[in-house]
Amino acid sequence: MDIKLSQCFIAVDDHDKALAFYRDVLGFEVRNDVGFEGMRWVTVGSPSQPDVEIVLEPPAADPNASPADKQAMAELLAKGMLRGVIFATDDVDAVFERIQASGAEVLQEPVDQPYGVRDCAFRDPAGNMLRFNQPRKK
Repeated sequence: MDIKLSQCFIAVDDHDKALAFYRDVLGFEVRNDVGFEGMRWVTVGSPSQPDVEIVLEPPAADPNASPADKQAMAELLAKGMLRGVIFATDDVDAVFERIQASGAEVLQEPVDQPYGVRDCAFRDPAGNMLRFNQPRKK
């Protein structure tokens, strides 16, 4: 039996700002852009991983979410309190320079971690934490 990651979800409050970041800064492909019942989902992915997609969706996209739940999710997103994503790269310093040049909020400059990676961290336009790491050279 083979089980692989197919999709993951990142909450965004402005799809156009998210696209400018994920497509134009990170270089991801836009694979789908769908509107449904007043909401919008955009699917992006790395050209080097055609079988993995990231769905950029509104916070609390569940149509059964109560107005209070939707408000709570929007507030958590605005504070950067939702879970982040970790991306792998073969050159974390180059990735850092590219993303920093875009004006994204830097959370951590590249550093060698005691657990065997060199990594850095940013916030995307919606406030989600994104980490970029590469295995340390031995």
